[in-house]
Amino acid sequence: SAQIADLQQKLLDADNGDRTKQRWDSIATILEAKCALKYLLGELVSSKVQESKLQSSLQQSQGSYSDVQKMLMEERNHIAELEAEFQNKILVQEQQHQEKVNHISWKSW
Repeated sequence: SAQIADLQQKLLDADNGDRTKQRWDSIATILEAKCALKYLLGELVSSKVQESKLQSSLQQSQGSYSDVQKMLMEERNHIAELEAEFQNKILVQEQQHQEKVNHISWKSW
């Protein structure tokens, strides 16, 4: 089944190649050649325009990606700062608690 499909695809490709060759071989006059060149140039321009649009879209996406990366880094830094503040507050609370416990212990003696 896979071999049959492969052979069919090869036949289609060969047929398309033959058709393209026949089209070029069938150009017999200068007018037909001009029309063919005009068509090909139109396709080339269309491809170049599409390429330019895709390139612009790619650059815009890369810029957006960079912006998101920058925001992510800023958020990570902010979270790290908040965690450091939180840890510092916990440490201060623990020290205050320990001082109270020690103070109460000395009073009870």
